[in-house]
Amino acid sequence: MRVLVTGGAGFIGSNLVDRLLADGHEVAVVDDLSSGNTRNPDAALHTMDVRDPALAETAGAWRPEVVCHLAAQISVRKSVADPLHDARVNVEGTLNVLEAARRSGARKVVYASSVAVYGRPAAIPVPGDAPTDPRSPYAASKLSGEVYLSAYSALHGLEYTTLVLSNVYGPRQSPEGEAGVVAIFTDALLAGRPTILYGDGSQTRDYVFVEDVVDGFARACGSAGNGRRFNLGTGVQTTDRELHAFVAAAAGTPDEPGLAPARLGDLPAMAVDPEPAREGLGWRPRTDLATGLKATVSWALSRS
Repeated sequence: MRVLVTGGAGFIGSNLVDRLLADGHEVAVVDDLSSGNTRNPDAALHTMDVRDPALAETAGAWRPEVVCHLAAQISVRKSVADPLHDARVNVEGTLNVLEAARRSGARKVVYASSVAVYGRPAAIPVPGDAPTDPRSPYAASKLSGEVYLSAYSALHGLEYTTLVLSNVYGPRQSPEGEAGVVAIFTDALLAGRPTILYGDGSQTRDYVFVEDVVDGFARACGSAGNGRRFNLGTGVQTTDRELHAFVAAAAGTPDEPGLAPARLGDLPAMAVDPEPAREGLGWRPRTDLATGLKATVSWALSRS
């Protein structure tokens, strides 16, 4: 199978490229390298923004069967500060990817969405058919991508699967930015720098290991799950305080975080129900948090 991965030099994307190559697929990467790095010489790299009109020509020359679309602006706070930029990358960029997929004759697009589309859910873990309630420009732009996928399926017969990602962590995640709290804790603890918990540490998230996430993408590249949305998470809530203790244990460092006032807009709790993905994709999270954190810390140590 020939697969085009947007954002394929980034955290999740590069892990996905490795998995697809290991499975024997041919892979091309589109990435502007604003945050990613070239890592795998066996994947053809096209350095470009997903908004670039030349993307259609690039895809046409490659003629992928499947496009995995992971390139995105991922910061909620940046989306609030500059919603136009967020929309240009996440809405215009996604539409450009869909046009490139259509014009190149691709069979399917696998789209990375976010738990942010659920807003403040009524039930946790959040079921796959939960109503959406975007509460930031970022969430709105990711949901817009889901709507465009449905429209392109109806108009052009383009198959798609949407994967809603909970808090992904693992090797290659950057400690820069707001989303990678595991990477932030790991980087600071290994360097002996202070760590901070916001609020009283009781906020919860659903942490899923990157290798499990890319397994979901690999499964969705086939015919399974067409026209459906699946949550990729564990369904398990972990508090910020618990997470810090787990990372400190994996790193062999003191578990002594500082405290700061809660941040405006942070959700008090989040976890997603992965059961529909088990039924629709044959997918399940296989890596427990302790094992995943050990692998993450080991990778970070190898880089120091």
